Amino acid sequence: MSAAALEAVDLDGLVPPVVVACSGGPDSLALLIVAAHAQLDPIAVHVDHGLRPESAREADVVEDAAGLLGVRAHRVQVVVEPGGNLEARARDARYAALELVRAEVGATAVLVAHTADDQAETVLLNLLRGSGSSGLAGMPARREHLVRPLLGVRRSDARALCAQHGLVPVDDPSNRDLVHRRNWVRLEALPALSDGARRDLVPVLARQAAVLRAEADLLDELGDALLAEAGGSEPDARVITAAHPALARRAVRRWLGSPPPSLAEVERVLEVARCERRAAQLSGGRRVWRRAGHLHQEVPWRP
Repeated sequence: MSAAALEAVDLDGLVPPVVVACSGGPDSLALLIVAAHAQLDPIAVHVDHGLRPESAREADVVEDAAGLLGVRAHRVQVVVEPGGNLEARARDARYAALELVRAEVGATAVLVAHTADDQAETVLLNLLRGSGSSGLAGMPARREHLVRPLLGVRRSDARALCAQHGLVPVDDPSNRDLVHRRNWVRLEALPALSDGARRDLVPVLARQAAVLRAEADLLDELGDALLAEAGGSEPDARVITAAHPALARRAVRRWLGSPPPSLAEVERVLEVARCERRAAQLSGGRRVWRRAGHLHQEVPWRP
């Protein structure tokens, strides 16, 4: 990894020990190297989703790399049931497992190895979904205990760092399967757009994400303030609808929480707030209605 790439790594404020999410791929192994050399006392955690037979070998790769670097390693097994939206459910299970390990070992943060290339791909994916400014802001560098120190680093630099330290990363064949939309963006769409623009679009998209992230964070703060003014968990519909439309939409998004609502769902909630419809059904089985001038939402219980 070049000196310029190392300068782009953001480890400010991190205190040992830290958990490093480590799949055995080049990005996560590079992050483990960086964390070890920064004396952050990293614990390399491999999460096995049980979805591929190669996962046990990949955990061995992580343990071998941790041994060479003189750091700890930990294996976690999670269960992801078959069904729709498998990739998202596997991601949620992985993050939950990483947070559990962080709490158990007393680590201060969970480090994940998303790079500038991942950020650019995320921006394009969200653009294809018709996302608003929050989606086009990509992934935040930090959110609570989750930290992405490599968002300013290129994927090629991560591979170079592994080679410098004699580590051979896992080659996941699923990363070349164009059935997955992210792989199509990575392997076909982004290269074609870069060719057409006659420039490397990864840093362009990453810079755009950074600018929009700052603006999205500001809107989140203003949306939270509007919600507080409106009464919090059961907000006054009149306060919400009297605000600027952009701020009203952001307040509704913050109120609804996860899973993030689509623009169409937010608009349906605002129609409820304006008494233009009686109730709104949203993703995740949620339902929103207005009573006595206040908005209410029902979230289905899940075991």
